[in-house]
Amino acid sequence: MNTEIIIPDKITENDLYKELKKYCDRDDLEMARLAYDFAANAHKMQFRQSGEPYIKHPLSTAYILSLLKIDINIVIASLLHDVPEDTDVTLEEIEQNFGKDIANMIQGITKLGALKYRGVERYIENLRKMFIAMAEDIRVMIIKFADRIHNLNTLASMPANKKYRIALESLEIYAPIANRLGIGEFKGQLEDLSFPHVFPEDYKRVRDISDSFMSVEKGYLDKTMQFLKKQIRATGIKIIDIHGRKKRLFSLYLKLKQRNWDTEQIYDIVAVRILVSSVSDCYAVLGIIHNLWRPLKGRIKDYISQPKPNGYKSLHTTVFCDEGHIVEFQIRTMEMHEAAEFGIAAHWHYHENKKPVKINQKNVAWAQELAKIQKDVLNNLSDLDVLKIDFFQNRIFVFTPQGDVIDLPENATPVDFAYQIHTEIGNKCNSAIVNDNIVSLDTPLKSGDVVEITVDKNRKGPSRDWLSFIKTNTARQHIKHYLNAQKKNWLSSVWPMPRKK
Repeated sequence: MNTEIIIPDKITENDLYKELKKYCDRDDLEMARLAYDFAANAHKMQFRQSGEPYIKHPLSTAYILSLLKIDINIVIASLLHDVPEDTDVTLEEIEQNFGKDIANMIQGITKLGALKYRGVERYIENLRKMFIAMAEDIRVMIIKFADRIHNLNTLASMPANKKYRIALESLEIYAPIANRLGIGEFKGQLEDLSFPHVFPEDYKRVRDISDSFMSVEKGYLDKTMQFLKKQIRATGIKIIDIHGRKKRLFSLYLKLKQRNWDTEQIYDIVAVRILVSSVSDCYAVLGIIHNLWRPLKGRIKDYISQPKPNGYKSLHTTVFCDEGHIVEFQIRTMEMHEAAEFGIAAHWHYHENKKPVKINQKNVAWAQELAKIQKDVLNNLSDLDVLKIDFFQNRIFVFTPQGDVIDLPENATPVDFAYQIHTEIGNKCNSAIVNDNIVSLDTPLKSGDVVEITVDKNRKGPSRDWLSFIKTNTARQHIKHYLNAQKKNWLSSVWPMPRKK
């Protein structure tokens, strides 16, 4: 059931049409043909650095999206996305031939331009453009991800320094945004294609560990899956699919680094993924697994009752299987699986019945709100490292006592939480209660925590010491603003301004 993005070496328009036929009607297919011919004619005298005709790039971008069964308008826009910027054909001509919706998407991509590192100020400006485009139309980012995946697939013809820059940018900017939009397939592809160019030695080491593990465990996992399938079917539960999911290399690398490269502490190099028909079947299968094998303490994760901030839902459990093996199982419905693979893109993804997958409209609104918030923050930001720390890392979600969800970066503290609620709550916070326990203000929070802030109305303001452990730019800005104001007040009291005569 995994969607593998493999681009044919000698891709032709027929490869694209073959994929589109799986979910598009005749009229849509005809529009795609017209768009390809239009783009091929516009780019006919252009070539890439590899020497290939330029049309191979937009064709490959469209092909990647067709593998995900993305809405035909997005596919057509991806075929045409470089035409106004790189040829004499205007956006008006595209609108006349293919309509306003497609022209608007291409305009968003053109506005975005190429993200190239030319000093922090220019780079921040380009990122600002990205978030503006994202706020206006998320589909622009979906095309941009596919565009970047193809570029990463064709780095061989580029000089070493350019390879490194494009790969690093993909790791630090594109992949985290794909993650926050819940598009697991794009996030994984962007990371794994960038990994060998940014950390070549670590890449070889992780690849060898993964290959070695698979050579030993594959036979055992196949046997375990067959046994479990029989046990589940005996209860009358319908299994849509059961398969082994190999952990992506960059994701494995991050875990190995956290565990000091101790493979004995990594339980999900390969996980067994089980797809069933309903939420109740998910929990029933979890019960069957726990009845067969003993679960590891602290390794049961219920992302159905408490989804991740990007909408990810699934049940995860790690158990002691037979013969001393430890195996992770992931249990979800097909709808959850589609959402995990495509995230926000599921809104424009077509399922087997040729209808878009139903996605919670709140998720679309959440992504647009995220884009707007980040765009506003970028207007006051000039430090790229702060941006990476605050916005492009893993996120956690914690709750107020009233049940409101607060989205924070990983390892954020009660002080960060307080400033997300209100500036004055942050400035006057005195202590924190997390899950009914009093904790220190520098305690790292975890997803699912219920956090209550106690304020001291007599407190003058935040402590300078808080700067050593806070994780959000919001908290840092408010604390520094207060401290600078205090410094000015002190200076004016020591050296008062001379009175006018």
